[in-house]
Amino acid sequence: MLMPAAGSATEEAQKLLGDGVKVVAAFQNVSAHELRQLGHNIDCDVFVCGNDRTARQTVIHLVEQMGLHPIDAGLVFNARVVESLTALLIGLNIRHKVKSSGVRITGLP
Repeated sequence: MLMPAAGSATEEAQKLLGDGVKVVAAFQNVSAHELRQLGHNIDCDVFVCGNDRTARQTVIHLVEQMGLHPIDAGLVFNARVVESLTALLIGLNIRHKVKSSGVRITGLP
């Protein structure tokens, strides 16, 4: 898997836009197939990364308003891990002939 020079697309966006811009990443691991089908339960968590805590909380609230389960995944640096999971999920979808594999974190409130 080829990673962006900055480590993740989110980090590249932050670098490009500068520290004065609040960059928040979410939905990288939610299948586009799932997001296009409104009105049904999406059974996976949504990781939210960003350097500004208030901006992260705003996105977390929006995710909750959509009826989904957000996970505060911390700073933009963590987007490296979150974004790399996408390749794994795509591979699982292909291998198991599904369109919507996702990630669910256990043990959190």
